[in-house]
Amino acid sequence: MADAGPSESLLAGLKGWLHDGTELLRVRLELLAVEARGHALDVVALLTLGLAAVLLLVLGLVFLAVLLTVLLWDSHRVLALAVFTTVFLTLGAVACAGAVRAWRRQERWFEASAAELAQDAERLRP
Repeated sequence: MADAGPSESLLAGLKGWLHDGTELLRVRLELLAVEARGHALDVVALLTLGLAAVLLLVLGLVFLAVLLTVLLWDSHRVLALAVFTTVFLTLGAVACAGAVRAWRRQERWFEASAAELAQDAERLRP
């Protein structure tokens, strides 16, 4: 009967440790899911707005280029086409540079989850 006490307390301690570990893992996975959902919504909103802006700006620039080319057709048609080609290529290069800059400024995904997991690992070290 003397052995039953320490064995039961060891088993109870192990069960408590496993319960705490699974609860900690559950909380961390919920945090990861919340972060993933937030990032996904941000990406979808950004892509939708970006696509709408790009489409509308391209349509506006094309119609402006056609309008001005038609107006200058009799006198300077080649010059008008060369100027619009240069303008469009320059704007495209600037947009690409801006996209690369924005991509590099993006925050690291799951940063909060990684920080929490690092704190958990630090607490569990002997």
